[in-house]
Amino acid sequence: MSKVLIWGGSGGIGSAVARDLVGRGFMVHLVGRDATKLAVLAEELGCSTSTADVEDETAFARVSAEAGESLAGLVYAVGTINLRPLSRLTTADFSRDFRVNAIGAALAVQAALPALKSFEKTASVVFFSSVAVAQGFAAHASVSMAKGAVEGLTRALAAELAPKIRVNAIAPSLTDTPLAASLTGNPQMAASIAQLHALSRLGTPEDIAALAAFLISDQADWMSGQVIAVDGGRSRLRTKG
Repeated sequence: MSKVLIWGGSGGIGSAVARDLVGRGFMVHLVGRDATKLAVLAEELGCSTSTADVEDETAFARVSAEAGESLAGLVYAVGTINLRPLSRLTTADFSRDFRVNAIGAALAVQAALPALKSFEKTASVVFFSSVAVAQGFAAHASVSMAKGAVEGLTRALAAELAPKIRVNAIAPSLTDTPLAASLTGNPQMAASIAQLHALSRLGTPEDIAALAAFLISDQADWMSGQVIAVDGGRSRLRTKG
C-alpha cells in the first residue's frame, strides 16, 4: 500500500488530509509536535507517527527514516499566521516565519528524497502557500514573504525533480483551524472576514484536504509546478463594492 508522509499531521488541515488519504486507500505517517493528538489520530486512522518540531533541523532525517524507505507522497502542512504591521516586526519574526514555512518545506523534501525517488510510480509533494501572496493584505509582510518563497520553491523543485516527482502548492484563504483561532475564534470577526469572500464563508480543513489528496493521487499525474487557489474566490472576485 502507498504511504504518504504528512508534516503537520496533528493540525487542522494536516489531519483532514490524512483522513481523506486513508479514505482513498493510502497509508499515512503523521508528524507533529503534540504526541497526545498524534496518538489519538494514530488510533483512529491506523497510521504511524513521529513527534517532531520543524524548527529542529535534526528532526528531518529521523522522521524520514521512521516514515519508511518508499513514499508515494509528502504533504508539508506546517505554517504560521504572524499578522503584525511592518513597524512591529522583528528580525526574529521574519526568521521564524521563513524557517517554519519555507526552509522547513525544503528540508522535509530533501530528507525524504530517497524514499520519494524509490516509489515505483511518480511521487507527489504538496506545499501550502496563502491567498496573501497573490492578494496583498496589510499586516502580512512576514508571512507573505515566507509563503511567496514557498511558491518559488514549488516551481523550482517541480522543475528539478521532474519527471520522477511532482510538486504543487495550494493557496488557501482564511480557514477555520486551530492555527487561525485568533481570527476565527471571535464570531463577529469571523463573520466579517467571511463576507469578504465571494462565497461568503470561511474555508474548512476538508475544503483544502480534498485538493491536497487529489494532488497526491494518480488523478493529478499530469500536474506539476502549480499553485492552486482554494480561497472562496477571494484572490480573484469582488462581488460587493
